[in-house]
Amino acid sequence: QVQLVESGGGLVQAGGSLRLSCAASGRTFSNYAMGWFRQAPGNERVFVAAIKWGGGNAYYADSVKGRFTISRDNAENMVYLQLNSLKPEDTAVYYCGSARSYPATTPYDYGNWGQGTQVTVSS
Repeated sequence: QVQLVESGGGLVQAGGSLRLSCAASGRTFSNYAMGWFRQAPGNERVFVAAIKWGGGNAYYADSVKGRFTISRDNAENMVYLQLNSLKPEDTAVYYCGSARSYPATTPYDYGNWGQGTQVTVSS
């Protein structure tokens, strides 16, 4: 089991940047692929990015490709999501999750979730 806690969200103007962090507990963190999803009010949770166990491979939703970067530090049990060139449509609660497969792009692939961190982008 992996327990996850997200942080780093906030209010930012369009074109700005944020860095989200996801702290994981559990000795088996490096056994899991990790992913970021986001959920806007009234919408489903949608895939943003995923990263493989060792961190060498990453996969992105088309809507964020070239703007967002996922990374991980297995020594520190951390996963990050760098958000650049933010747009108002990026506004959502962002969640990190752990998965046994890669790339896992649906919420059903993930067995553990954090509580989420709010990202709000003003125009």
